[in-house]
Amino acid sequence: MRPLYQAGDRIEAQLLHDLLDRHLIRTVILGDALAGAAGELPLDIHPILWLIDDDDRERAEAVLARFLREGLGGHPTPAWTCPHCGEQVEAGFALCWNCATPYPE
Repeated sequence: MRPLYQAGDRIEAQLLHDLLDRHLIRTVILGDALAGAAGELPLDIHPILWLIDDDDRERAEAVLARFLREGLGGHPTPAWTCPHCGEQVEAGFALCWNCATPYPE
């Protein structure tokens, strides 16, 4: 098990965890419960996504790169309907709010 990505907050960590899971890449989030101690601990307490199977590293890094490039508003998107769950997603969002499916290319 090796670290893959240090997220900015619990929400980003969970979105990426769910997205990787949809690609059959198993991860675990460590350190997410420490956010409640912010201000009390002199440590860097951002949650870290750990890759369970190192054989998935190349695929995980590709998914992570796309998530960082497009999933956080890197490229504006029009309003769209999620092909996985059918939810309407507002313009500007590259991930479905309901199931974390990425915007279809």
